Amino acid sequence: MRFEEYNRLKDFSTFNREQAIGFKKYLTETKAERSGKPLSLATIFPTLNHLKAFFKWVAQQPGYKSKIHLPDINYFSLTDKENRAAKATPLKKFPTLEQIQQVIRAMPDTDEVAKRNRALIAFTITTGIRVQAMTSLKIKHVDLERSLVSQDPREVKTKFSKQINTYFFPVGGDIQKICIDWFHYLQKEKLYGYDAPLFPRTCLKHDVNLSFQAAGLVPEHWTTSSPIRCIFRDAFEAAGLPYYHPHSFRHTLGHLMRIYCKDIEDIQAWSLNLGHESPVTTFTSYGHMDPYRQGEVLKELSLTP
Repeated sequence: MRFEEYNRLKDFSTFNREQAIGFKKYLTETKAERSGKPLSLATIFPTLNHLKAFFKWVAQQPGYKSKIHLPDINYFSLTDKENRAAKATPLKKFPTLEQIQQVIRAMPDTDEVAKRNRALIAFTITTGIRVQAMTSLKIKHVDLERSLVSQDPREVKTKFSKQINTYFFPVGGDIQKICIDWFHYLQKEKLYGYDAPLFPRTCLKHDVNLSFQAAGLVPEHWTTSSPIRCIFRDAFEAAGLPYYHPHSFRHTLGHLMRIYCKDIEDIQAWSLNLGHESPVTTFTSYGHMDPYRQGEVLKELSLTP
């Protein structure tokens, strides 16, 4: 506990306002282990709040009631300005739909591994599926006639083990066609059954130098999501764009919701498609308006008579 380190393990009964003030100053001068930079207000804020709650509890315990003064505990508080800065929601970085299209167009489809990789990225923006669910998804979970992906929690690693029914998002027929073509490739050319993984892992073999190289696909699920993240990283790098991890595509879809949805029913359907029970969750998690969209909206309003 940072406070005990600062206070040199003094008994809590000795607590006073000077200790609270001194600890706040100590935190602002402390540097994070990984970055070497001063602790952010977003880190300091919860630390002080936890201490306030802890000392309020201690002050009610036998032997401490007469020794800890409640007003002294409030000296753990930040200023109003610091509180606002600590609570500020950082802007989420996510690719635009145009950037994703650029990445997909730049990806080759010369062999089955390349086809899978391209379909993987197309499927992520088409469905907004989480990466863990992707590793366990089977062919039988996709209904092309209804453009529906049924994430059955008995077989698919969904968040909170929820049943999630996702229809293809309207992100472009060309992107959806890549997903459909991949589905047909697995069934008609690879002759995979319904229980086979939708995105089978790469088969690795030794080359003449005893180094591992890709040798097609094997009808088995990935055991971790790391290979998927590597595919994303390589694809964005090959397209000359900064890397965006798979989950960032859900933020892209949250941004598109603001553009495409015209009424509450549209928003509700979009939210359910992301696996959220309430549109409030979607707005809270993925619906923060970025400065670019903010400018677009105001520009559109300025053109309205």
